[in-house]
This record gives sequence, C-alpha cells and structure tokens, in this order.
Amino acid sequence: MRMWGKLFGTAAGIATGGPVGGIIGFILGAKADNNSLLSSPAGWGKHFPSQGKADPQGAAFFTAVKVSALLGKKEQLLGLASLILGAKIAKIDGPVNQAEIDSFKSAVRVPDENLSAIGKAFDKARERTDDFERYAIEIGRPFQDNPQPLEPVLHLLFQIARADLLTGQPLHPAEEAFLRKVHKAFHLSQSAWERASMGIMPPNSSTSDISAYRILGVSPDADLETIRIRWRLLMRKYHPDTIEQKILTKEQEMIFRERAQRINNAWDHIKKERNNHAP
Repeated sequence: MRMWGKLFGTAAGIATGGPVGGIIGFILGAKADNNSLLSSPAGWGKHFPSQGKADPQGAAFFTAVKVSALLGKKEQLLGLASLILGAKIAKIDGPVNQAEIDSFKSAVRVPDENLSAIGKAFDKARERTDDFERYAIEIGRPFQDNPQPLEPVLHLLFQIARADLLTGQPLHPAEEAFLRKVHKAFHLSQSAWERASMGIMPPNSSTSDISAYRILGVSPDADLETIRIRWRLLMRKYHPDTIEQKILTKEQEMIFRERAQRINNAWDHIKKERNNHAP
C-alpha cells in the first residue's frame, strides 16, 4: 500500500483551504513508506467484515486512525477525518457524483504530485459506509477536552452533503443521520452544529483565498467593486446594530455576530490579496 507512504509523508503534506484551513502535517513518514505501521496487521481483516468478507483495506484505514490517536497526532487525525469521513458521506446517500467530488477537492487542495494517491485513498474509503461511526468515535476521542479543532471537519461534511442539492432542498435522511452521529462522536456543541448546518465558518479559523470568496458568495473573477457591494449587503443583514432590532435567542445572536466577523475577515482578506497583486 504505497499510497499510505505518500499520504502520510512529510514531503506530501496536504495544503488545505476552505473549511479545513491551515496545513495538515502528515508525519509518520518513513514508517508509513515501509508499511511497518499502516499495512493491515495479521488477522485484523476479519474484524472489519465487508459484505461478509474480510476487509483488510478497512483495517488499514482504521489502523491509521488508531495509531494517530494513540500517538497524539491530532493534525494527522484531522486529515484522516477529512479524507475518510468525506468519502463516506459522499457515498452514504447513493453513488458518489462529480459535484460531491468537486466539493471535496475545492476544500482540500492536494498538490499535483499527490493527487493520484489521495484519489485512490478517497475511492477506497467510500467503498463502504456502515463503519463511519466507528471512525468518528475514534477520531473524536483525543479531542474530548477541546473538540473545537474538529468543527471545520463537520463543516466540510455538510459542504459535501449539500454539494448535489438544489437551493432549499433538505439533506437526504441518511446524510442527516450521518452528520448527527459524527457531531455527537466529535463532542461538539450545539452552536457548532448550527454554524456548520448554516455554512458558517468556525470562529478563529483562518481565511483562505477560496473560503473568502465562498463566504461572500462571489466569484474569484469578480471585480473589487462588485465584491465590496456584496460585502456591504451582507453586513446590513448580519451587523450587530441590525440584529439588535430582531428578536433572536442568545444562540442565534452569537451565530449572527460570528457570521458578521467572518464576512469582515473575508472582505479584509480579499482586499489585502488584491492589493498585494496590484501592478
């Protein structure tokens, strides 16, 4: 399974944007390359039955998660969560379609030299979905005291689930159940659920080029004046002075204020990015 070496090697770290943000450090490196950690241990396949057969691939995925958790490699767990659970939620409601794949790729930007390896891992992870809760529980365990880093993963899963839906169309019941079980396994708050379900970026997460345009709902090709008009329109809707005139619960008010902060951060990010590239 050479793809594991590529997936976890430091030289093949995945640079992510959008809801995941930052750099996911895959640091098992050489140990993964020589299969000493991530190949299926003898006998493990029988513990992961897939359609009545041993599932060594599932065992290998779970070994990766388990080893990362035992070693306290939380950044690596975030990467595994994005890859494995992202693939499984794409499949949970039926055949995976291009919109779901594109949604994953837009959020997790993979270097060209690793695209094939990550693609193969994604395809393998989506072969079965009945085991997703097992992964979610194992991934959530090391984050019990501070689950906030897992919120961007929940955000990503919502994004993939909605990728093939029309505006206003509800989630498939299987997707809804998947997300609720992951939310529980991740020990996330109700506020985190509401933010993710509304497409609101988690507080204190970094803003990338892709996520900034997505937050404002504009194309990266839009001119700055068009983006400014959109920013002002959104701020009129979510600004604290505006929400004080509405009857909201404390939970809703907090979400609106966080949304306003994300909108401002996105606008500031785009202005800075455009100025840095100005002739």
